[in-house]
Amino acid sequence: MRILVVEDEEKIANFIKRGLKEEEYAIDIAYDGEQGHFLATTEVYDLVVLDLMLPKIDGLTLCRKLKEEKNTAPILMLTAKDSVKDKVAGLDSGADDYLTKPFAFEEFLARVRALLRKGKPQQIKLKVADLELDLLSHKVTRAGKEIELTTKEYALLGYFMRNAGTVVTRTMLSEHVWDISFDSFTNVIDVYINYLRNKIDQNFKKKLIHTIRGRGYILKE
Repeated sequence: MRILVVEDEEKIANFIKRGLKEEEYAIDIAYDGEQGHFLATTEVYDLVVLDLMLPKIDGLTLCRKLKEEKNTAPILMLTAKDSVKDKVAGLDSGADDYLTKPFAFEEFLARVRALLRKGKPQQIKLKVADLELDLLSHKVTRAGKEIELTTKEYALLGYFMRNAGTVVTRTMLSEHVWDISFDSFTNVIDVYINYLRNKIDQNFKKKLIHTIRGRGYILKE
């Protein structure tokens, strides 16, 4: 999952980025509304976290612009303003949820998860053949045997399993597993897919991760 955070206070932006990366999300940061609009309209995001008070383009205006432009990413608006009038203004501008500062990070994460689930069936486990990924405990098993993965390997496998049976391109992987600064022309994606294969497929007769020459990769039985 890839999230755009539009927040002009660098300390808060870095705090949010660090916390979300620990939860295996890919994060991009914009420090003003103009940059936020550019990223939101040129990149693919699963969620936008948007501060209300921003330089160049304020959060309300940016939220309206994104909705008018039919941007489908849900928007979580952050603000220090906590009056009912301000909350109504934020929701009326098109925000899908509204959270006032300061906030408990646990609540922030819960709201992020809720928005990412919006319109999608809730799943606790992902399963392909005898491979299982528990979204709550982050436990991965194959044929009942637990497999230890790094944070990036887990994020990569999670994306594959959410798109099981579908060809996944390098561009799709770079957009949803890495952040905007990632160079998709490097061999990093291939390296991590090899790491996954060594852990997921190597000791099993039935291989699940397949290379589709000239197109990308697919996870299937």
